[in-house]
Amino acid sequence: MARISFSCLFPASWHCSLPSVTQISRQRVALLVIFIVVFLLVLVAAISPRIWSSGRLQDRQFRRYLDQIEDLEATDTKDSKLNYGIVIDCGSSGSRVFVYFWPPHNGNPHDLLDIKQMRDRSSKPVVKKIKPGISTMALTPEKASEYLHPLLTFAESYIPKDKHKETPLYILCTAGMRVLPESQQTAILQDLVKDIPQQFNFLFSEAHAEVISGKQEGVYSWISINFVLGRFDHVVDEHDAVVSVTIGKEEESIIRRRTVGIMDMGGGSLQIAYEVPTTMTLPSAEHEEAAKTMFAEFNLGCDLQHTEHVYRVYVTTFMGFGGNFARQRYEDMVFNDTMTKNRVLEQQTGLDPSTPYVDPCLPVGLTDKIHRQNADLYITGKGDWDGCRQLLEPLLLKSNDTQAYLNGIYQPAIDFSNSEFYGFAEFHYSSEDVLRMGGPYNSQKFAKAAKDYCSMSWATLLDRFNNRLYSVHADKHRLKYQCFKSAWVHKVLHDGFHFPNDYLNLKTAQLVYDKEVQWTLGAMLYKTRFLPLRDIRQESPRPAHSSWFRISFVYNHYLFFACILVVLLSIVLYILRLRRIHKRQAWESHFDLLLMEEGIHTLIEPAISR
Repeated sequence: MARISFSCLFPASWHCSLPSVTQISRQRVALLVIFIVVFLLVLVAAISPRIWSSGRLQDRQFRRYLDQIEDLEATDTKDSKLNYGIVIDCGSSGSRVFVYFWPPHNGNPHDLLDIKQMRDRSSKPVVKKIKPGISTMALTPEKASEYLHPLLTFAESYIPKDKHKETPLYILCTAGMRVLPESQQTAILQDLVKDIPQQFNFLFSEAHAEVISGKQEGVYSWISINFVLGRFDHVVDEHDAVVSVTIGKEEESIIRRRTVGIMDMGGGSLQIAYEVPTTMTLPSAEHEEAAKTMFAEFNLGCDLQHTEHVYRVYVTTFMGFGGNFARQRYEDMVFNDTMTKNRVLEQQTGLDPSTPYVDPCLPVGLTDKIHRQNADLYITGKGDWDGCRQLLEPLLLKSNDTQAYLNGIYQPAIDFSNSEFYGFAEFHYSSEDVLRMGGPYNSQKFAKAAKDYCSMSWATLLDRFNNRLYSVHADKHRLKYQCFKSAWVHKVLHDGFHFPNDYLNLKTAQLVYDKEVQWTLGAMLYKTRFLPLRDIRQESPRPAHSSWFRISFVYNHYLFFACILVVLLSIVLYILRLRRIHKRQAWESHFDLLLMEEGIHTLIEPAISR
């Protein structure tokens, strides 16, 4: 019987073009692998904002944790890419030099320079202080540069020599110099501008030496704390507390992270600074005129065309409202009022230790005396915190305005439902040193703890102090005036600045991220705000692959949409490929069947006899 063969009926090329089951499986696996790879790219693009963007909460906190660790490490002066800057704070009691450093700008025009305080080989901040203040050079201005020579020599020794010519130096004078006549201020500054460039190679000019106002100092402090807290990062998510601000005449709305306000109460003065909307309208022309000296509007960005870093800050300094000076004003008031009543009512209150004036602002049983006008007023403590608060009301010097502004100075309304504040110096000392309540502020708990303290006898307080039950920062002066200062802080906060008693977004602090935040950092940020333009321009001629890498992660939404498009195309091609394979298989099976049916009848070879 002849063997029936169908393979000989078709050209060999036909059989070669038909995919086997193994070939089809390989193609499917290959397409599946491509699909998985592209899907992973899309996944990376989707989550890369959470990994790379500075605005995501967990990643930002982790990055700041790493920054804290890096801040505590010695600065790598061998890194040639680092830049340096110097700020000398010429205060009333002395002058301090701060050395800062920063890496090259990352190329994103929306980000600020990453400025940090320099640390030496022992990981200690590079800072040095000398006394007395530069204002003591008023009568000998030709010695001003000699006075600062130790600070400049100190800074010079830490900065690589090849970096000196490009290291900006800023000499900024504060309270001590402000009280000098303008002619004496000018003479001191001129001596600095003339002599320092001859002795040091720092980048220093006439514009780099100035006497700054209290307003400038307040703005620099506000910039410092918000920079350290990361409030100038403008990529936000659902975890961030945000605000909507309107910038410019075109009323461009920007959603950005909420900045924090600051309150700083020193020994002599009190200061407050917080951001206010640019659209805020003032209640009267009188307030508008006064507000010109209180509002500061500035752009921290490197390009004035960009408005993401435009801020409007209200900042005011209240001289005489610091903790120590307020106590002096209080004693003046008590002395004058008591002496007046003694004359009118023919009393002897306080003129003899046996008939002392009873002071509710001192601990129970504490005896003291007030010396004024060549006379002594003997006082003894009563420890009545509520009574003390009532006596402090006249010291606020509030206006007759319906808002009852502190010291009669206009204060724009604070949105207490969407705000956050930090209290420094006395706000922290009166909460922490004795009461151990530093950190988040709670009015009711603070008031109760302050009352309990004031009601204790002086003997008990001394016994607790000797047993070291208070902070190491607490001394006998703090124990003596804690009752008064806690009442004064509470009075200023709630009756002066009108903070609600249930306000919970105030934190008292001395350090932020375990480091002292100086206004000099804000000054350096503001003074060097245009420097990123240099790094951005240097990046423009870089190779295409370098710029693509930067754009892909800074502006990764473009990468995201591109990957989605690639995935869709891959899916479409995959489906079309499968349809074509299935059609070919169906056609070949049908064709084989037809050939088989016809071949059986017509193509039987005769048997070959042997």
